[in-house]
Order: sequence, then C-alpha cells, then structure tokens
Amino acid sequence: MLSPLQKANFYLNAFGFMKVPLIWLCRPKLLELNEEKVVVNIPLRRRTKNHLNSMYFGVLAVGADVAGGFMAMSKAQKRGNKVSLAFKEVEGKFLKRPEADVQFVCSDGRLIDEMLDETCRTGERVNRPVKITAICPSLHGDEPMAEFSLVLSLKAKL
Repeated sequence: MLSPLQKANFYLNAFGFMKVPLIWLCRPKLLELNEEKVVVNIPLRRRTKNHLNSMYFGVLAVGADVAGGFMAMSKAQKRGNKVSLAFKEVEGKFLKRPEADVQFVCSDGRLIDEMLDETCRTGERVNRPVKITAICPSLHGDEPMAEFSLVLSLKAKL
C-alpha cells in the first residue's frame, strides 16, 4: 500500500508527464505535504542547471509553480471540489545562486483553504498571492536562495 505522500508523488509525476511535460522533465518530488505546508525538491542536474552550474531560473519558476499549485489542487481534491487553477502574476527575487538541489516551501495552507471556501461559496474567481521560498539545505540551511510571490487564481467549477 502506498503512503499518502507516495500517492501524491505518483499523481504529480503523471500530471507532469501527461499535462505539463516541463514539470516532468524537472523531476520534482514532494518531500512534505500537510494542511499547512508543502515542500517540493528539484534536483540540480544537467537538465536543470545553467552555464554557471546553478539552478536555471526557469526551473526555479517551475518549482514555485508546483509548490503553490499542488497544495491548492490537493486540498480541492480532498474536499471533493473541482476548481480551475491558474497563476495570474509572478514576482521572483533571486538572492543567491542555488548550486545544489533546491527545496521549494509554501506555508500558505490556511490562505488556500480560505480561497477554496470563498470560491465554493460564491462561485466567483478568487485571486490571492501565495509565497514560496526556495532553499538549498545541503549548502545553506534555511537561507533563502529565491523568494516568489505568485497570484493564485481559483474558481469553483459548479
């Protein structure tokens, strides 16, 4: 029997392969997924690094997308709600070169719950920024390598 985290990783892998191949190519892996927080790891490999041997900024954007989006989709699925999910705005601050595997941390579980409540109650689209922090624990502990603010847009499918 698969654990909930293993099932979530299987779903993420299948979603990437079938719907968004760039996600699949980056090989993200969920390390933690609970009501409050998600942690996604993307390994630094030939495919994900730039000419400076650090993680390419496009891959950093993929990691932020997965961290913010997967939590919202997972929560909606658990509730039995069908939602349309998109990102409307992206702001990224690149603070330090990530020269190892990168973990993307989103701790906005409560905010996403509030967004789901509102869109399911009103049927209207709800837009709120979610925060994602990229860290390289093997080199720099919890020091941020990049910080993202993505405006998550949710709309209940009624």
